[in-house]
Amino acid sequence: MQTRSYQATFLKRDRWWVAWSQDVPGALTQGKTLAEAKANLRDAIRLMLRKDRAEELPSFRVVHDRVRV
Repeated sequence: MQTRSYQATFLKRDRWWVAWSQDVPGALTQGKTLAEAKANLRDAIRLMLRKDRAEELPSFRVVHDRVRV
């Protein structure tokens, strides 16, 4: 099995680490520790890259809009 590398971003938010990869759209997760967030992101990336993943993913309704601030 070939190992690949993906850019990852980790953000400490209160007691949680939030993690995502812009290289793999949809790969977004969190963890109580940085190590847990990294492990969860690896799982999320693997899931998003699977070719047969469609039936395992929840159904979402996505809305793109603008907000005034």
